[in-house]
Amino acid sequence: MYISSYNSDIHKFWIFLFINRVLAKELENAFSVYPVVTLIGPRQSGKSTLVKALFPKLPYVNLESPNQMAIAKADPVAFIKQYQEGAIIDEVQNLPELLSYIQVHVDEKKKNGLFVLTGSHQLALHEAIAQSLAGRTAVLQLLPLSLAELLVHQTKQPIAGVDIDSLLIKGFYPRTYECAVEPYRFYEDYVSTYLERDVRKLTNLKDIILFQNFMVLCASRIGQVINQQSMANDLGVSCTTISQWLSILEASFVIVRLKPYFENLGKRIIKSPKLYFVDVGLASHLNGIESLAEIQKSPLKGALVENLVVIELFKHRYNLGKSPNLYFFRDSHQNEVDLIYKHADQLTPIEIKNGQTFNPRFLKGLHYFRALAPNRVKNGYLLYKGDVQQQVQGFYLLNMMNLDSVLSADK
Repeated sequence: MYISSYNSDIHKFWIFLFINRVLAKELENAFSVYPVVTLIGPRQSGKSTLVKALFPKLPYVNLESPNQMAIAKADPVAFIKQYQEGAIIDEVQNLPELLSYIQVHVDEKKKNGLFVLTGSHQLALHEAIAQSLAGRTAVLQLLPLSLAELLVHQTKQPIAGVDIDSLLIKGFYPRTYECAVEPYRFYEDYVSTYLERDVRKLTNLKDIILFQNFMVLCASRIGQVINQQSMANDLGVSCTTISQWLSILEASFVIVRLKPYFENLGKRIIKSPKLYFVDVGLASHLNGIESLAEIQKSPLKGALVENLVVIELFKHRYNLGKSPNLYFFRDSHQNEVDLIYKHADQLTPIEIKNGQTFNPRFLKGLHYFRALAPNRVKNGYLLYKGDVQQQVQGFYLLNMMNLDSVLSADK
């Protein structure tokens, strides 16, 4: 449940906006079979709202609170003993050593369904979990709202701006839907808070402006193969610094790096990852795009559409509690496919086009990839903005608003 309010001198309106999160089912299942469930994802993605709604009887502790943090740090044993039957502990990456004490407690209790932990930094949590909670916790990822979640809610209570071009600007963070806040204002505040709070925690960054310029540079290169040397030259820093900064953005759920697929398909395959933003609205903001008129004219529109689709398919897999199993394909002759979904021994190539009118040339990459692995490619998809949805030359044409039907192997 998301609750937003609008206040004026005369009126006060309360708007209740219920958006069911697909991950809720998997989260409840994991809680029933593990003593600890850890939910990770970017700040403002809805983690706290979801866990408090699903587990209302559990006490809630927020380690962003200086008071709660001081108590837990001063005497972790006494702190955990307060919660004999478990608790929700929010932003647990702020005190990763607490996981060792949780381990002792759950081993003594020998009971499932005790603690729900949330965190927004992957590196700190993964290392602590590997040391203390291996085998005792399920780790799930919650990204911002998915297109499927918005469309399901749209049938119950209409939401303005649920179309591809509007979503490129508005993005998918819950707050942009729960409050009457303009996307540019939300993302301006988000970037400022992220830089001041999270980046400084992850590194001893001296020049925050240079790092912000790096984020803008990344946003201008979405959908491109990462070239660290080129980025280093543009910013006047070393490749080592670029590598470190990319890891920071990835660890804090700002970007994802899409790996190439090259298994048994020859030696001349591009092996560097591609870069995408976890939220396309943030990418648009960093590129200075604030309106539909600007998005229509932007040379980055096609890349932003591709970013939206790629991340939506990541969300689909994460919401099932599964690894993405998503890759891209490109060889040294510039033959490429935007996405390859690997499931069992099957490979599903997926092309993404911004156009509304089908052109047979759109299928070129799909045909090429199927010829490389004819026994492993059963289906393939072209996702575009057109209304014609049918099978053409052995591949399926789908409007990209129907993304949830693409990964049919998950059904």
